Amino acid sequence: MPTTPKDDLLSYLQQAREALLWKLDSVSEHDARRPLVATGTNLLGLVKHAAGTEAGYLGEVFGRPFPEPLPWMDEDADDNADLWARADEPRTEVVALYRRVWAHSDATVAALPLDGLGTVPWWTTHREVTLHRVLTHVVAETQRHAGHADLVRELVDGAAGLRPDAMNLPDRDADWWRSYRDRLEEVARGFR
Repeated sequence: MPTTPKDDLLSYLQQAREALLWKLDSVSEHDARRPLVATGTNLLGLVKHAAGTEAGYLGEVFGRPFPEPLPWMDEDADDNADLWARADEPRTEVVALYRRVWAHSDATVAALPLDGLGTVPWWTTHREVTLHRVLTHVVAETQRHAGHADLVRELVDGAAGLRPDAMNLPDRDADWWRSYRDRLEEVARGFR
């Protein structure tokens, strides 16, 4: 069935959204919040960040602000407040918020043509944008964070892959993966 460019962009955005949430499946509350790299990147924080980012770009930018307060996105919020969930922010609420943001964003996309104009107040140059440009930006941003989540989830418990029905990885056992990694490490050591 033929699709429109808008349909294509929304499809890629939805795939990224779902991939990001899938990385939370079956991990403990502790593992959802664990900062596993020096910058503190964690699974639940990535979801919270994606919700705030999408609410801004596909809401405020087009004069359709998301109707709920997102204090971690305010100018006076602490640095990185959008990249982790406080103890009083349950995972279920962060995920539900993200899903409400999706609905709001999708309504914005449905209401506007791809050449519809908006203004990105936090950009220092080229502030006037089209929906096409912003939607492309949000797809790229969400896919980027889904990739971060994939790596963080692999650090948590070794789970990796594109999505539950299409892992996009060779179907091998743990011994094969260990051998593969060891082979890569051996090659890398040759460049010390």
